[in-house]
Amino acid sequence: MGAGPAGLTVGNILRAAGVDCLILETESREFIEQRPRAGVIEEWAVRGLERRGLADALSARAERHSVCEFRFEGHGHRFPYAELTGRHHWVYPQPLLVTDLVREYADVRGGEIRFGVRDVRLHDLDSDRPAVSYTDPDSGERRLVHCAFVAGCDGARGASRAALPPRARIARYDYGIGWLALLAEAPPSADCVLFGMHADGFAGHMPRSPEMTRYYLQCPPGDDPDSWSHERVWDALRRRLGAAGRPPLTEGRLLEKRVLDMHNYVVEPMVFGRLFLAGDAAHLVAPIAAKGMNLALHDAFLLGDALVAYLTAGDTAGLDGYSDACLRRVWDYQEFSEWLSEIYHGASCGDPYRSGTRLARLRRLFTSPAAAAAFAEQYLGTADAF
Repeated sequence: MGAGPAGLTVGNILRAAGVDCLILETESREFIEQRPRAGVIEEWAVRGLERRGLADALSARAERHSVCEFRFEGHGHRFPYAELTGRHHWVYPQPLLVTDLVREYADVRGGEIRFGVRDVRLHDLDSDRPAVSYTDPDSGERRLVHCAFVAGCDGARGASRAALPPRARIARYDYGIGWLALLAEAPPSADCVLFGMHADGFAGHMPRSPEMTRYYLQCPPGDDPDSWSHERVWDALRRRLGAAGRPPLTEGRLLEKRVLDMHNYVVEPMVFGRLFLAGDAAHLVAPIAAKGMNLALHDAFLLGDALVAYLTAGDTAGLDGYSDACLRRVWDYQEFSEWLSEIYHGASCGDPYRSGTRLARLRRLFTSPAAAAAFAEQYLGTADAF
């Protein structure tokens, strides 16, 4: 269920093992290959894709990053996380990864995928023969597919979430702020990701390609993106990201403006009978720490490998431990996102005490090797789950 990074990765793992798989997607292939989404992939996730033969284009085209920069009190402070850990981030926009995964699954590995399906419903999930029904977009007929397992990778509004039983627990956290997400037709203004902490609010600069840059601006939740004119956007970005001795931002046409209300959620457990949740169907982490796509890939690696082990060798260990193994990393990333949010938004919170303590936390990253190493470990997701 769902042709995002999680669903397509699971499908590719199954097809590589000779397991029959059907992917159902409500959107068109053209839509999912162009939909703007995340772009930061952690090194362990890249290695996981490589081991499964899914990273050829990524390895050739992605940009490798080794440093980020915090800008506060009018100065820029570079944080060389690769020097501390020997690990990197890769910048590879999600539409490119989805395009790669669709091609590998459908065109190379012969996987079956149906786009544009409607009215998807799940049936008999507690039996050993669950089923999925949907309306065929071409004929308008209802179709019923019996299967061994259902992988729910179709997000928070998909059929998988709609099929959850009452025993499902959904924990949610709202930050009470919004981010104006911007995609600018402009070259990056720095060689790395920039985080701007300012009394007016947070700002972020995330390179996506030599011609495109993702920006974020803190704003009220539910704000109207149309109220942010070209001039207002760039004035706010210049002010919040300005730093002594740094070049000015390179402006460009704004291709996208949308407001994201910052919130997280976690579904526990991630397994209900023969339904296994993965990606945004199971959890959402706000883009504060760029963890969402990485969590989706982590789920997919565990689920794909566990399904193959069971279907080809009768080994149940992976499926039995799937939910717990996923949730350990999910909660770790949730906590880091909440921690990092305090740094990003402390300067604009309006509380002098809270602002001062968050600034002290930020300065510590540049004065304490132990604090710097701990931050780098969380930022790159290199800690082992307990």
